[in-house]
Amino acid sequence: MAEFSLDRSDIAGVVLAGGRSQRMGRDKAGVMLGAESLLRHVLDRLSPQVFSVAVNADAAAEDVPVIPDRIPGKAGPMAGIHAAMTYAAGFPAVTHVVTVSVDCPFFPADLVARLAAAVERPSQIAIASSEGRSHPVFGLWPVTLAAELEAWIATDEKRRVRDFLLRHDVTEVSFPLHPTRASLLDPFFNINTPDDLVEAERWLEALRA
Repeated sequence: MAEFSLDRSDIAGVVLAGGRSQRMGRDKAGVMLGAESLLRHVLDRLSPQVFSVAVNADAAAEDVPVIPDRIPGKAGPMAGIHAAMTYAAGFPAVTHVVTVSVDCPFFPADLVARLAAAVERPSQIAIASSEGRSHPVFGLWPVTLAAELEAWIATDEKRRVRDFLLRHDVTEVSFPLHPTRASLLDPFFNINTPDDLVEAERWLEALRA
């Protein structure tokens, strides 16, 4: 039997940007980091890694397809992942979709390649981790799970990503800290508050040095 493998042509990418952003106090996608919005940083990082890219949000300022949640009521990140699966399933050659968060502008440039390399079966999910902590919204998902995920969201009260993962065959891929002029950066550093944004500006300068 031939060994299962995925490449860029099999994978669509979706930026999850539909959160409430309560701690930031404004829509994270439009928050400026350096000279560009967080959404632009993330799109530029994701686009070279996938077949196509879109944004899960109600609207977006960038020139990119926008896919709102198909499940009403702001049902959390799993609703965004469901929208991503449904979007990706519209491409005949695409079998998987990778999701990333709009508030993590430094995620690895080899994220998709490494997640794809870890998948051994068509039904397997791959998620990222760093320093012993998993980051399940940075995941590679079979698009065939869309109907099951929709049913699960409708019946599970907590709707936690980890609870859905417990029902499936999942592999976790550990990513190293990234060396910078300042110190080691966790590539999944996320920006939740104005203070985090100030720290992200420092990391951005350290990476450019």
